[in-house]
Amino acid sequence: MSVRRPYVAGAFYPADPDRLRQAIEGCFTHRLGPGGLPRAGASERRIVSAVCPHAGYMYSGPVAAHSYYHLASEARPSSVVVVGPSHTGLGSPIAMMGSGSWETPLGRVEVDAELADAIFKASDIIDIDERAHRMEHSIEVQLPFLQYIYGRDVRLVPICMGFQDLESSREVGRAVARAVEGADAVIVASTDLTHQEPQASANRKDRMVIESILSLDEEALQERVRSNRISMCGYGPVSATIHASKLLGASGAELLAYHTSGDVTGDLNAVVGYAAAKVTR
Repeated sequence: MSVRRPYVAGAFYPADPDRLRQAIEGCFTHRLGPGGLPRAGASERRIVSAVCPHAGYMYSGPVAAHSYYHLASEARPSSVVVVGPSHTGLGSPIAMMGSGSWETPLGRVEVDAELADAIFKASDIIDIDERAHRMEHSIEVQLPFLQYIYGRDVRLVPICMGFQDLESSREVGRAVARAVEGADAVIVASTDLTHQEPQASANRKDRMVIESILSLDEEALQERVRSNRISMCGYGPVSATIHASKLLGASGAELLAYHTSGDVTGDLNAVVGYAAAKVTR
């Protein structure tokens, strides 16, 4: 059984388990975070999916913590489908790991082979290809948060998207929805927003993206990213997740937090935008 080793431990987040737990807790209690540690979940779950950023924890962790705080407040799923963009260009254009496990400093997360197989069979464009995941951080940085709120028993289905056009995104979303329907799973879309622009410009462009997410309109999201040259890295994963969520009965979305790297560092000249959102039934 293959094990996907951590690639950005020690860079995007601490490689030491104790320091990693402290960093995650620091994200929850940060002035830009939810303001407290997550509490035990309720007996039911209304959240269909969540949007989370994937930069280094010191930059985007407090924003990501908002999504995980809300996920933790509801019933724990058996599996999480994490859809992230490809930053490396390696492997198949849309690649899923169909079995094995992912390792982080907090332990291993098993791939839900049954759910992955159902997604694979429901799509003509998703390949089983581990190469796309080896050096990709967009999915990896979500796992320690998932392990922290759900423990070691939660399982994973990782999907890495190089093709992010509307048609491909909807195809991925349809496949995920067909497989997840009736299963005990939630979906996480991994993305950062505008990259390396002044704060005012990033805020303006990111508002367009956020409005599309809150409207559950993946077509508008794609059009705004294209026509306004928005350097959002995961517009495909978010589009796929929106489409899947609607097919699964989602009726609304809520912005949980929005900040930029400049809000953390004080440097407003070249920032990266981060948003946390939840999509609910």
